[in-house]
Amino acid sequence: MNRIRIVIAIWTLLGFLIASATHGATLVVANKSEATVSLVAVEDLRVVATLPTGNGPHEVAVSPDGRHALVSDYGTGAEPGHSLTLVDIVDAAAMATIALPPNSRPHGLEWLDDSHAVVTAEGRRSLLVIDVNAEKVLYEVATDQEGTHMLALSANQRQAFTTNIGSGTLTVVDLLARKKRTDIETGEGAEGIALVRENEIWVTNRAAGTVSIIDANALEILATLDLPGFPIRAEADDARARVYITLARADALVVMDVAERRVLERLDFDVSAARPEKTLLSDLIPDSSIPVGVLLSRDGKWLFVAHTNAHLITVWDAATLEYQGDLSVGLEPDGMAWSPVAVDQP
Repeated sequence: MNRIRIVIAIWTLLGFLIASATHGATLVVANKSEATVSLVAVEDLRVVATLPTGNGPHEVAVSPDGRHALVSDYGTGAEPGHSLTLVDIVDAAAMATIALPPNSRPHGLEWLDDSHAVVTAEGRRSLLVIDVNAEKVLYEVATDQEGTHMLALSANQRQAFTTNIGSGTLTVVDLLARKKRTDIETGEGAEGIALVRENEIWVTNRAAGTVSIIDANALEILATLDLPGFPIRAEADDARARVYITLARADALVVMDVAERRVLERLDFDVSAARPEKTLLSDLIPDSSIPVGVLLSRDGKWLFVAHTNAHLITVWDAATLEYQGDLSVGLEPDGMAWSPVAVDQP
């Protein structure tokens, strides 16, 4: 009985601490294996809505005003996706399906403003610029690289950077000129990407077990760091001069020092697969919770890690890296995004 009271007290305290720091915020989570997106009230870590998407929702991005989310409907192995799902966060509604060209396999997403967005089209080896309000593709830029997957924008939003898993490269696209500038070889399995301090691009090369650091202006590789364990995603924390990187095979997260370019801390997860369902990487990495998505809250206080093979999200204090709890959403959660606005609940 005392143990139960202690657990209740801990969760009550956690709820109070998160509520005081994130009142009204919403965590948006794409659930890859069930074609849904979850809206989570961050103040009490409660799923307030589960909305339908297209098949295989992999990534999600929230508009600058926090009102809308775009979800990339990547599809399945047998059936490539070719749409984006537009979500109204306040009204908790899937409000539109934006059609994309055939065989698009959309994946990485970024908003340019409250009505325009950029998305990678892995199946077409290209980048698409979308008018969200008009629900149409404005233009397409070919990357001509295999597995154009994740995406980041330059600080001035004039350039887009894509990681290309199959080619092991970073592609630079001039959004104003609407053309590709160059490809930079980074390493086998280039996937995760983060813009760091506005002047560096960090790319995780999952198969090579390395991290490439690229000068965002000169477009030259500054350093290549060894990081075994299948580094798959990167999230910048400029306020603390850190980069968080998930290691899918090692079942861990590392905290990198930006200036010294070294591992400061490592979190080895102790998370078991909660259900027997097969997930996208479970055959390749069978003995791991497979941490993939990693997200720093916009206020810099909380760190969320999506464990795709365990069907849950762990919550961490970003300052202390202390475990705060976990959250069950849908099957195979992966892409996450943060909105400063709350779902309008009755």
